[in-house]
Amino acid sequence: MLDQLKTAPKVVGVKQTRKAVLTGEAVAVFAARDAEKRVIAPVVDACESAGLPVTWTDTMAELGQACGIAVGAACAAIVNA
Repeated sequence: MLDQLKTAPKVVGVKQTRKAVLTGEAVAVFAARDAEKRVIAPVVDACESAGLPVTWTDTMAELGQACGIAVGAACAAIVNA
């Protein structure tokens, strides 16, 4: 599923991911295990409230690379087009 981040419509970052979850646009959410818990907590909480599972990656660098960006990412989501 992580491979889909390269080509699927997506948002990257905590604020954008949380917004996508809250508005119902997110269909899959990804978070990095090495991201600070206090930073990703709002996204994880929103996913729990929405009944949307979180797929965890080991590192922010891995998630950023999967998204096709040159920096790490704490959270990302695949969204409806």
